[in-house]
Amino acid sequence: ICECVQDIHHMKEKGQCFLLKGAYSQTDANSFFSGASRSSVTRCKPGANCPSTHSGIRRQLSPLSVAEDSAAPILELQSRSPSGICRHSRGEGQIRSGEEGTQTHSENNSQENQAQTRCQSCTSTFLKVVWGFLIILSVSSSWVGTTQIVKITYKNFDYPFFMTWFSTNWNIMFFPVYYSGHLATAQEKQSPIKKFRECSRIFGEDGLTLKLFLKRTAPFSILWTLTNYLYLLALKKLTATDVSALFCCNRAFVFLLSWIVLKDRFMGVRIVAAIMAIAGIVMMAYADGFHGDSIIGVAYAVGSASTSALYKVLFKMFLGSANFGEAAHFVSTLGFFNLIFISFTPVILYFTKVEYWSPFSAVPWGYLCGVAGLWLAFNILVNVGVVLTYPILISIGTVLSVPGNAAVDLLKHEVIFSVVRLGATIIICTGFLLMLLPEEWDEITLRFINSLKEKKSEDHAEDITDSSVHTRSRSRANGTVSIPLA
Repeated sequence: ICECVQDIHHMKEKGQCFLLKGAYSQTDANSFFSGASRSSVTRCKPGANCPSTHSGIRRQLSPLSVAEDSAAPILELQSRSPSGICRHSRGEGQIRSGEEGTQTHSENNSQENQAQTRCQSCTSTFLKVVWGFLIILSVSSSWVGTTQIVKITYKNFDYPFFMTWFSTNWNIMFFPVYYSGHLATAQEKQSPIKKFRECSRIFGEDGLTLKLFLKRTAPFSILWTLTNYLYLLALKKLTATDVSALFCCNRAFVFLLSWIVLKDRFMGVRIVAAIMAIAGIVMMAYADGFHGDSIIGVAYAVGSASTSALYKVLFKMFLGSANFGEAAHFVSTLGFFNLIFISFTPVILYFTKVEYWSPFSAVPWGYLCGVAGLWLAFNILVNVGVVLTYPILISIGTVLSVPGNAAVDLLKHEVIFSVVRLGATIIICTGFLLMLLPEEWDEITLRFINSLKEKKSEDHAEDITDSSVHTRSRSRANGTVSIPLA
């Protein structure tokens, strides 16, 4: 190798141009210029044209040198000027270009993946918002429709417990509706029995047994019936707007019970919301004075909200969280329990003439089916909405039933709202909305305020920089230099 370098320097001193092309191993390096190598050297005088790689070089390869030639780097020296030596290494350039190409390709792939992920997240968020808007309208419409049809039914059929029992029996259809959706959307379809057993895990690892059916279903079925029955009793005494507004207090009762029983996190804003709900209840009771049907109707509505809150807290305590299938299974189980064990109650009320109607054909089955169907639709939409969109939107749909009922009462029933009732309704709805604030709402608010302050400071710094640059440019144009004071 040293001899080769010396020969190259010697040729440079003579001003000769040469072209070397070939591949060699370390064992061939000593004999490269002695004629024993597989490459040749072409000499030319200064100023003469060096021969090209095709005309001046002929490589002679032996069968034993193929592997060495393919594995060795290629050294190519070409003439760049008529009087000097020009050298170029292709191997290193190819390696660098290959590395740069690989890095560029990986960076492009990562950018494309990030763009696709961002696009997918934006699409999913947009779909959730669209579904949420539809769910809000559907939930509020179904609840308003249920409340208004009950008020219409009371004109011809004034038996709230039978209406409650009849509507609760329709809960049996919840799981069949869920399974129909499973067959329509799932890629791997399961049999009804297998799906039923899978969803029955809400009762435990052993599924639904007779002991668990009586132990877990009985208290929740009683609370379900009490909630609906007290709600219908309140509609006999108050307007639909007042009852729906008072029922929104259940959110405050859920917080208080969860704080006491489940030891949930204490939040000052939710305590304020609970106080506002209680103040709204007192104002609603005081609207017509603490006497007559008004105070009784308020008591029924508050009782309905209380039993609803107790149902939710006990469900979270004993059963935990449930997915859509488990919720459908549980609600259908409540319907079966109501049909089997609570059917004797309307029979007793009928024969004791507490809820007696005659003849049987006088029952407005159309209105009853409408109430039961809308009630079932409301329960399905609440559980479907949790899957398709954000849970907070379901609560917003519930509170929007208050202005919906107010619009119907004002336009159709020509109800005149007093200032006290209107103020109580606004206070209760405001407290309900405060309950929807997340637990970290204070930290989120502080971060948002700090980000706004940082953005304002950055904008102010940019304005100062722009003004200083503009001032300097004007000073240079006038031949003077001024230093702005910032």
